[in-house]
Amino acid sequence: MPPSWLGTRPLARTADGFGVQQPTPPALRNRRFTLPDTLDPLPGRGFAAQVTSPPPTSVVARSTWAPGCPVSVADLAWIRLTFWGFDDRRHTGELLVNTKSADDLVTVFRALYAARFPIEEMRITTKAEQTAAPTGDGNDTGAFDCRPVRGETVFSQHAYGRAVDLNPFQNPYVKGDLVLPELAGAYTDRNRERPGMILPGGPVVRAFDRIGWTWGGTWNSLKDFQHFSANGR
Repeated sequence: MPPSWLGTRPLARTADGFGVQQPTPPALRNRRFTLPDTLDPLPGRGFAAQVTSPPPTSVVARSTWAPGCPVSVADLAWIRLTFWGFDDRRHTGELLVNTKSADDLVTVFRALYAARFPIEEMRITTKAEQTAAPTGDGNDTGAFDCRPVRGETVFSQHAYGRAVDLNPFQNPYVKGDLVLPELAGAYTDRNRERPGMILPGGPVVRAFDRIGWTWGGTWNSLKDFQHFSANGR
C-alpha cells in the first residue's frame, strides 16, 4: 500500500523552481505499489489497446494542451492500454501522444506487458500538476506534456507527444546534484536493481530500441533514466 502522505507534502522551492532535495523516505526506498486506475478496464484478459485520433474534447480539456502548444489537437491520439502493476495484476491506463507515434507505442507497451514489466500508474498530466508545489514523490508514466525542457525555454519533446517518461521515481532525472523527483535519490544507485527500474539491455530499452527511440539513460551531460524520445532529445 502507498503511504498515506503520498503527494501531500510540498517541498520548499529552490531558486530554480525545483523542490529542495530530500533523502528518500524508508517507505519509498523499495517502491512497489500500484495506484488505483482512473479509467474503466479494457475488455479481455490479456494486452489490449484502443487508439482514438483525434482525442475526445473531454480528454484534451483535462490535459496540458492549450493554444500555442507546438502540436495541434488534430495531431494527437488518445491511447487506452493495459499494463502490469506492481501488484501483479492487469491495469488500464492512458497516454496522449503524437498520432505518428501511436502505433509504435502500442507495440512498445505490448512488449512490456508480455515481459510483465511493472508500472505504478499511467495517466495524462493535467494543467494543475504543472503549477502545483513539488512533493518529490510522483511516479506517473506519461507522454504529452506541453512544457519546456527542464531548466530551458525551448519546448520539450513531450510537448510534441513524441516522448514517454516511464516510472519516473524508479528512474529519476539526474544532473549534477539535481535529482527529479526530488525524493528519488535512493534510485540513483543503478547497480542495486529493484522492480520498475529501466536498465541497459532490459525489456524497456529493447522495446524502445525496436521503434528507433533513444533512452535518456545513455546521455552524457545528464541522465534521464525515465525518458525515451523519437529524436533522442
